[in-house]
Amino acid sequence: MKTNTDVPVAAMPALRLLYSSLIEVGAPLVIGNTPAGFRRVVPILGGRFSGPRIRGRVLPGGADWQVVRLDGTLEVEARYTLETEEGQLISVTNRGLRHGPREIIERLVAGMDVSPDLYYFRTVPVLETGDPSLAWLNTTVAVASGERHPNHVVITVYEVL
Repeated sequence: MKTNTDVPVAAMPALRLLYSSLIEVGAPLVIGNTPAGFRRVVPILGGRFSGPRIRGRVLPGGADWQVVRLDGTLEVEARYTLETEEGQLISVTNRGLRHGPREIIERLVAGMDVSPDLYYFRTVPVLETGDPSLAWLNTTVAVASGERHPNHVVITVYEVL
């Protein structure tokens, strides 16, 4: 395919559901204003995930290290572990952005339930495992949509085909 500038365009990738997760979170630990921005750490308490090929639980002990930038955009970097129903472990590093109109973000921060249609929350999870039967996860590129709720986060992960 060519554009009007005659620069070739690669095929548009498709997406396939990998899994959706409900991640229970604790109260943020506020580090405060730092040279990089306003920092806080949100503990991950547990949860569950389910998809066509993998399902199981989110193990407690992870966290989401967040920075609120000067423009109000939230940078997220969550690190946590999934355990499949078969006992296989998957390490997840999930980086992304959440932003929206100031009044909507203020409602989220205040712990109110806000429709995910009113803000942008997208991430790029990197999955890693040592289990041979799940080795395909180590070479999978994924993207995700997020929803923030008062006591949990929903992250729906799609495999980029």
